[in-house]
This record gives sequence, C-alpha cells and structure tokens, in this order.
Amino acid sequence: MHLLSVNVGRARQIAAKSGWTGIYKEPVSGPVHVQLCGLDGDQILDREHHGGPEQAVYVYTQPDYAFWTGQLGADLLPGTFGENLLFSELESSAVLIGQRFRVGTVVLEVTWPRVPCVTLAARMGDPAFVRKFREARRPGFYARVLQEGALQQGDEVTVEDAPQADGRTVVSLYDAFFEKPN
Repeated sequence: MHLLSVNVGRARQIAAKSGWTGIYKEPVSGPVHVQLCGLDGDQILDREHHGGPEQAVYVYTQPDYAFWTGQLGADLLPGTFGENLLFSELESSAVLIGQRFRVGTVVLEVTWPRVPCVTLAARMGDPAFVRKFREARRPGFYARVLQEGALQQGDEVTVEDAPQADGRTVVSLYDAFFEKPN
C-alpha cells in the first residue's frame, strides 16, 4: 500500500456555517512534517468539530474514491473529501479503531470515522450530500499521531501492530453514531 497524495488546505470562503473552511485540500509535493495536531501548512478552522490530537489527520482511500467516481460520474481529485492523506488500498469502513499505520517516519493510530457535515455538502455542491455520504458508509477515518515525522507522496504505508485495536471497525462506530436512541 502506498501514499497516493498528501493534501493541505488554506482558509477559504464557503457558503456554510461560519463562511470559512479548510476543507478544500490540495496535493503538495515533497516531504511534509506531521506534528501531534496535524500536517504543517494545513489550516483547521472549525476546531470545535475538527482537528486536535484525536483528529490530527484525516485519511481516505482509493477504493472509496473509486466508489464515488462511479456514483458521481466524474473523476475526483485528491483532497476532494477534505482528506490529508490518500492511501492506495483498503476500504476505510473495514479499518479497525486503534489500527496503526506507518507512513514515512510517521506513525498514526485510527481514532474515529469522519462524520459528514454541511461543510462537506457545500464543498460537494450538493445539499443532499450529507445523506448520500452517510448511506454510502465509506467515511474515511481520523487518526492521532503517535510518532511525529515526515511523509510524502509515494511513501509506503505499512500496517503496524495495534495493541489498542479491540475489533471495532470504523464503520461500526460510524453506524453507532447515527443510531437513534430508543
């Protein structure tokens, strides 16, 4: 498995919430330093819902992109979903919470699925996209940074031992988030 793209976003106006977002991520070339709270150069504007040590890095995968290309009938550029890293393989829904990945000199640990919001819908230009994203059950995942370092497009992504993984998948937490209480 390889790192297909490293993406960072700058503050940009959007017709949602506060009017400003960092969701428009664009690929960068060369090494990028990753710290405990995310990638150098990546702006997180809605700190109440995004970022911080438990959501330092957002990862999406090529199989999930392939699904959306088919659904939307258009090729999508890396960073479209606001992800920082695009992995070449594995579907995000099957990844275990607590799973660890080494990318370059960085070690990441999966913490939580991405939950769609109105900012994503505005980014996609479709008010119904929150529902579509939810129903697709391909959320991608957030990760904490266990080891700071550098990574870049083309780096190998290796699965590390995951002592904290307890069998829950990204999609099981995603589904639980949307369950209505009795």
